[in-house]
Amino acid sequence: MKLKNTQALTSFRYGWLLKRVFPYIKPVLGRVILGFLIAIPVGLLDGVVSFSLKPYMDYVVGKQNLILWGFEIQYSVIAIAMPFAIIGFAVFQGVLRYINSYLTDWTSFKITNSVKCDLFARLMYMDTSFFDENNSGIVINRYLNDPDIASRGIVDQIKTIIISVFGALSLIVVMVYSSWKLALVGVVVLTIAFVPVFLIRKKIKSVSNKNIVIAGDILTTMNEAYSGNRVISAYNLQDRQIKLFNEGIDKSFNVSISLTKRVGWMSPLMYLIASFGIAFVLFYGTKLIYSGHMTPGSFASFVTSLLLLYKPVKTLGNTMSSIQNIFVSLGRVFELFDYTPLITDKKNAIKYVCLDNCIEFDNVNFSYSNENPVLKNINLKVQKGETLAIVGNSGGGKSTLVNLIPRFYDVTSGAIKFDDTDLRNFKISELRSSISFVFQDNFLFTGTIKENILLGNPNASDSELYDVIRASHLEEVIQTLPDGLDTMLGERGLTLSGGQRQRVAIARAMIKNAPLVILDEATSALDNESEAVVQKALDNLMKNKTVLVIAHRLSTIKNADRIAVVNNGEIVEIGTHNELISIEDGQYKHLYEMQFREKEEVIS
Repeated sequence: MKLKNTQALTSFRYGWLLKRVFPYIKPVLGRVILGFLIAIPVGLLDGVVSFSLKPYMDYVVGKQNLILWGFEIQYSVIAIAMPFAIIGFAVFQGVLRYINSYLTDWTSFKITNSVKCDLFARLMYMDTSFFDENNSGIVINRYLNDPDIASRGIVDQIKTIIISVFGALSLIVVMVYSSWKLALVGVVVLTIAFVPVFLIRKKIKSVSNKNIVIAGDILTTMNEAYSGNRVISAYNLQDRQIKLFNEGIDKSFNVSISLTKRVGWMSPLMYLIASFGIAFVLFYGTKLIYSGHMTPGSFASFVTSLLLLYKPVKTLGNTMSSIQNIFVSLGRVFELFDYTPLITDKKNAIKYVCLDNCIEFDNVNFSYSNENPVLKNINLKVQKGETLAIVGNSGGGKSTLVNLIPRFYDVTSGAIKFDDTDLRNFKISELRSSISFVFQDNFLFTGTIKENILLGNPNASDSELYDVIRASHLEEVIQTLPDGLDTMLGERGLTLSGGQRQRVAIARAMIKNAPLVILDEATSALDNESEAVVQKALDNLMKNKTVLVIAHRLSTIKNADRIAVVNNGEIVEIGTHNELISIEDGQYKHLYEMQFREKEEVIS
């Protein structure tokens, strides 16, 4: 699945999306409901100030005493009490707002973190082709930013809607109490003012999707600037990277401003519609006062309520726009959840035990796309305990061949069998547990050297750890480091040299002690001195194991039990070194004479 091409088709299926996100809300549902309940009085208290204007204008300004439930209250008492009452209500509302905000943030962070953790767990089990198709920027953006927008925003925006709705209701009640005729006019006008919000939903979805792609590209450029800093400096590519970054920023600006141009008219239009309503209310209200159907206090209370009502209605409009953004993000989040990796366990996958006889490639074909076959009709048997060296031209399919064994990819047709059992029938985790890998560029994690080695077997004893350190020729390296095994490695282990990183990777593979070893150009990036040391470590790793090695070092190839020559996706020759070198015009002989003899002369 190419994340750049996804369209969040479910963004308007609000009920379906809420049902999908509910399992993440359920564990904190009590606090969510409490927050929503507190939001109700927070909204309702918005009408207090406007309601208080009626008695203040009618009694205090008009210097009339209030008769309430048979008791007469002096207007001077009302004048003193009213300001303190308003302050008291404001303090009470402020306390409720604080509690509500705390509950909202607490529940939002919990929901967001749960979604992020589950998404990351899904990401860890994505197949290799997923990472081939999607750049790092868009993956980071989709798996971190979308859950933030979707999960954290949904509780907050629903809370805002509740406050706005109940705030509007309290103000409408005050308006109806003051004059139901004017209230009818005000509500109708403000409802019309709210209509434009529904007209921009699709545009928001479109811009959201475009922005997520652009943001991913910007993140990729940033990642490349970090990871490729040496290449950038060596080739003076700074201006190129700056240009790429600026282009991404410009694209993001243009997409965002296009939305502003299309929806920026919404607020002015809402103001204009509301102004017609306010103008009519002023005109008709004045007439009601003069005719004695309405008191000045009622009119002041009504106008204040009408003006205050515009705020929650406007907030509701902005909130609805934000809600649409949230649903777009929710749609993208659940696209990730619904994506099924291409490489998964079969329903009734069997337990992998061990290799008894051989690994067999039975008429294997493979292509990354339907148009370009990478491997064609591969038929090959690797016996238990055998070391098979794989050589051939660059891009001929050597790495792809060995990558099919741990199911980084699945064959397009044919089968790979372990003792006559198709490896697709095994549980993936158990299959991979039986294989040790050493790649050309081994990834080391941030942490200590000891932690990186023990990733191969976290339960290994100290004696096992020190055995593999000696066998991988890592002892001398550790002795030169001030913190020894507890030396912290930088990102990707770049604080070590290439040869040192390879020896850590070999130690990690050794401590795993898997019966099958795959070496993919494990020494090709090293200088001669480092290569010689690493090769000794590899020789120790390969003892008493079944080994497939993509090799370029002469001694490894000559000492292998057999050599398979892979060119253009086919096995063109297979045999021992002596057998292959004796074939006139053979491809191995040609490769040996062009490449390996030169290495042999250097070594000698």
